[in-house]
Amino acid sequence: MKKAITIFIFISLLLPFFSLAQADPPGTLEEARETGERALQIGERELPGIIRQIWENEIFPVWLSMWNWLKAKTWSKIEIWVTPEYEKRKQYFEDDFEQEKEELKEEIKTEVPKVTRSLWEKFKELIK
Repeated sequence: MKKAITIFIFISLLLPFFSLAQADPPGTLEEARETGERALQIGERELPGIIRQIWENEIFPVWLSMWNWLKAKTWSKIEIWVTPEYEKRKQYFEDDFEQEKEELKEEIKTEVPKVTRSLWEKFKELIK
């Protein structure tokens, strides 16, 4: 306990000295504006890299580990409920998928020439 109190007092005495390391405040409004502009330029230049680095090194690994934990702990329990329903409805999805695929192919065959023709006509009108 004495050790913790001694460390706390020591840190409390050192903290005010860290504020002395800060730069002097700007003397005029012009200096403040220039300092602000420099800070914004540096921020615009370096902020995307900083955010990417934080995402890749700190945020994404945490989310990935949470996902892996969730998958390891609960996926088997969820799979027990989902798999029978999926198997029952699998045929409906496959039938509907093939039907929609054929419909989209037909629609593409009929609609694409109209769109390209109209784009070409619009381009000709722009040139005239």
